[in-house]
Amino acid sequence: MASLYDLKTNTLDGNPADLSEYKGKVSLVVNVASACGLTPHYEGLQKLQTQLAAKGFNVLGFPCNQFGAQEPGTPEQIREFCTTKFSVDFPMFEKVEVKGAGKHPVYQFLTSSHDEPDWNFAKFLVGKDGQVIKRYAPPTKPDDPELLRDIEAALK
Repeated sequence: MASLYDLKTNTLDGNPADLSEYKGKVSLVVNVASACGLTPHYEGLQKLQTQLAAKGFNVLGFPCNQFGAQEPGTPEQIREFCTTKFSVDFPMFEKVEVKGAGKHPVYQFLTSSHDEPDWNFAKFLVGKDGQVIKRYAPPTKPDDPELLRDIEAALK
């Protein structure tokens, strides 16, 4: 694949999703989990989405149950948790594997030039051209100054 935005996946609700919808925008792709110590990152991710969407930015969430079985829920349970607890309205996609033999094509692309996620809430900043700019370790908070600078630079 030449770009993240060449890929297709499914929404959390199981409907087909074409990532070309995000071409020309900056995206932060995050493997999320509802029962993780880092789950409060949802709040900061939603804040980024709210503040920067008008500038051409999106958070793209991919639930994953590979780390400590911390995302065991059904799509309905995940949606309910995210919207009720954190008012998440950024795009959420199907639960995927982000490492190993069953790695989803989105993560095959993201990790072709960067390390695989080693825990929940690894963040991949993707530019308008669909190329990975940088990977951020799971503990990196959504309001981290370096991450914010990198997002702003990518939006220019």
